[in-house]
Amino acid sequence: MTESINVDVVVLGGGPGGYTAAFRAADLGLSVCLVEKRDTLGGVCVNVGCIPSKTLLHAASLIEHAKHGASMGISFTEPNIDIDALRTHKEGTISELTKGIANLSKARKVVRLQGEGQFIGERTLSVSADTEQHVNFKHAIIATGSHSVKLPIAPDDSRVWDSTDALSLHTIPEKLLIIGGGIIGLEMAQVYSALGSEITIVEAQDQIIPAADKDIVQPLVKATKKTYQLLTKTKVIGMEAQDADIAVSFEGKKAPESAIFDAVLVAVGRRPNTAGIGLESIGVAISEQGLVEVNDRMQTSVPHIFAIGDIVKGPMLAHKATHEGKVASEVIAGLDATFHPAAIPSVAYTSPEVAWVGLTEKEAKQQGIDYSTGKVPWLVSGRAQSVGATNGVTKALFDKESGALLGAGICGENAGELIHEAAAVLELGGTAKDIAHTVHAHPTLAETFAFAAELVEGSMTDMLPSRRR
Repeated sequence: MTESINVDVVVLGGGPGGYTAAFRAADLGLSVCLVEKRDTLGGVCVNVGCIPSKTLLHAASLIEHAKHGASMGISFTEPNIDIDALRTHKEGTISELTKGIANLSKARKVVRLQGEGQFIGERTLSVSADTEQHVNFKHAIIATGSHSVKLPIAPDDSRVWDSTDALSLHTIPEKLLIIGGGIIGLEMAQVYSALGSEITIVEAQDQIIPAADKDIVQPLVKATKKTYQLLTKTKVIGMEAQDADIAVSFEGKKAPESAIFDAVLVAVGRRPNTAGIGLESIGVAISEQGLVEVNDRMQTSVPHIFAIGDIVKGPMLAHKATHEGKVASEVIAGLDATFHPAAIPSVAYTSPEVAWVGLTEKEAKQQGIDYSTGKVPWLVSGRAQSVGATNGVTKALFDKESGALLGAGICGENAGELIHEAAAVLELGGTAKDIAHTVHAHPTLAETFAFAAELVEGSMTDMLPSRRR
């Protein structure tokens, strides 16, 4: 017998966007049902994405920092890496976070259902698990996330990984090939290199992290080319599983014809999870790319059904999804909410980190915007010099006429933390003068952002002024 429940809001998907939407709706006095196929909340991000990767990256950074100590006269013996203990620590971190999310859900009296959800009507969601349940709703928020892209040429073999496999930390391959020089690929390279793997990275475009400006990722290239083999403008054209290894063939000017690897990580992007949940049957419009079309209130073509996160246009980032989730719930509750941030920051937690927000320089050129650039090598930073972090750069773009900040990019230690000053200035419409006249503590890495503004504003003293044309 099918059981039915009635709620104001059903949220399909319990990732960062989904559970945030559910909690915000509950806080606004709405009855909420949260449907998630996993037995824990948090989605890909908490369970098999952001959180485990950052935990392992922290372990990698400890190993790297120990190596750097030698240049300051502080030497350590080679680290003894207990993979089982590291894996246990990672899983414990995930467990603590998922328990916390579950407790927040329970405290808000959110009804939780575990199972696969599918729309069988404009006001009904069917949830299939051990038994089928129907959720009758006034409003729905779809937050089903995304999945890793598979390569058609990749054999069905346990040594061919996606990001989830890489984060499981089952084995440390002697030779690891990473297909895709984006954020996920480079972060996993950081982890496995620190743990002892020989890394080869293949990227089809002419630079790693193609979304960022080339000069911003250059310090990372400088740091990694000493330990990785970086093959840009290169494609994998064949893969064959052999008894002892994976044989891979390449196409590219500087690439070998073929090579063998103990494991291959495919990190070439993600696709939205919009298939198989009944959207077409209820009239929800979907683009050719498989994305749900929404307005700035996160409403789909069916006004009482909303969509957020990786299944809608924009970067597939947890922090974007959480803000969209709040907007959707607030609109449902009758508040005047819209989603149109000035910019959304992106971060690669590599060593050094790469972060950017707003317009990149290549985007400004494509759009024909007249801009000024302030670019500061970290060699001029006293803080960078004192902590051995001079391999870095800070760049900021400003509108030439108004002086308004257009975008910023940072590569260096803690760039992911530093980028938020630029994000706040963008959101507030600040200018080069505003930044330059804000007193920054000395010595800090954050000063480099002020320096970039001073270069444009004309008050920089820690570097020689630009030559006047």
